[in-house]
Amino acid sequence: MSHPSTLQDWLALLESRHPLAIDLGLERVLAVWRRMGRPRPAARLFTVAGTNGKGSTTAYIGAMLMALGYRCGTYTSPHLFRYNERIQIQGKQASDRDLISAFAWVEAALGDLSLSYFEFGTLAAFALLSRAQLDFAILEVGLGGRLDAVNILDTDCAVITPIGLDHQDYLGPDLGSIGREKAGIIRAGKPVICGETDPPQSVLQIARQLGAPVQRLGHEFNVTGSVSAYCWRQGSRSVHLPQPSMVGLHQVNNMATAVAAVATLLPGSLDKPDLMAQGLKSVRIAGRLQRSVECPRVWLDVGHNEHAAQAVAAALQDLQVRPAFCVLGMLRDKDAAAVAAALNEHVRNWCCAGIEGERGRSGSALARDVIKVSGPQRTRDFLDVKSALQRALGDSAPDESILVFGSFVTVAQASAFLTSNC
Repeated sequence: MSHPSTLQDWLALLESRHPLAIDLGLERVLAVWRRMGRPRPAARLFTVAGTNGKGSTTAYIGAMLMALGYRCGTYTSPHLFRYNERIQIQGKQASDRDLISAFAWVEAALGDLSLSYFEFGTLAAFALLSRAQLDFAILEVGLGGRLDAVNILDTDCAVITPIGLDHQDYLGPDLGSIGREKAGIIRAGKPVICGETDPPQSVLQIARQLGAPVQRLGHEFNVTGSVSAYCWRQGSRSVHLPQPSMVGLHQVNNMATAVAAVATLLPGSLDKPDLMAQGLKSVRIAGRLQRSVECPRVWLDVGHNEHAAQAVAAALQDLQVRPAFCVLGMLRDKDAAAVAAALNEHVRNWCCAGIEGERGRSGSALARDVIKVSGPQRTRDFLDVKSALQRALGDSAPDESILVFGSFVTVAQASAFLTSNC
């Protein structure tokens, strides 16, 4: 049987042939990985789990390692514009050619087994990274941790970013249950870095059971300061941090978490603060409260749950920005009312946009949830992101702002429209 000849054909095949879009469990993916010859992405691994901040923390770790002179690669998901974003080596996205080659490697080992789109892509990432002779790889968990395909590999350092309510259908109804799933990436005796002051007790309990030393933001390490004068401290050691290129106090915390992770596996890195700062300053990721076009100014954020909305609300307050409109587009399994409640006092009007697809939600269905918080006078529904954004741009004064929020799909579609029309 011939293989697809283009990356887009490969992706279309992977999206269509497995019966479930999300199919948690390690047995199938582990079996195929073994048939592939057990490719390991790098000599040493960081695994990053959590509800929010995973992508940014992964990028900060990778940028510091490269600035310190190490070869490293990253695997993240989902992508915003191109699948190639998911796998990067030395900061460069994987080429179509290399991805096709890695997909073929996985396909050759598949046999009678079936893998989901994410599982297949994860093994392709392991294959591609393993060829690059890397010192480090930073692997972002897709969903949960314990049963996520990334977790077939034993990490050298588990990084757990802030945990909130999301994916409850798969991970459990409360923070304790979700934390237990995230803590599945922890390995016996290996360090755990927690990017929040008070992680769920289930995380700490599992770490104790495995004899895994835990470092928590606000306890074993701290970050203090404001504006451009931040100081990271751990015991008697400290390092000055730059103002992050991405907006919001949550990015300062992500940066501090990344420093703790790098310093744990590479204690000597703290003796090279200029290189670490150089790496941290270089990190810019699209869709993380990204300031886009002006007149009116558009802010883009891929957040899609209450916890992310709270972080964005705090950042908007610090910036003294109250958007005239929020263009909101969310998938059907997300808690839109909780998101609206977190942002409502910072937003004057809501434009609820429809998203197509198996997990999509219409603008009218989204508006019904938002109206519970905002009321009908401040809320309108639209067929799609384009029409919602057009209305927001048309009704905003030149000195006002618009927030685009709710999902990677929403931000991608808004970015495409802004690039073509503004």
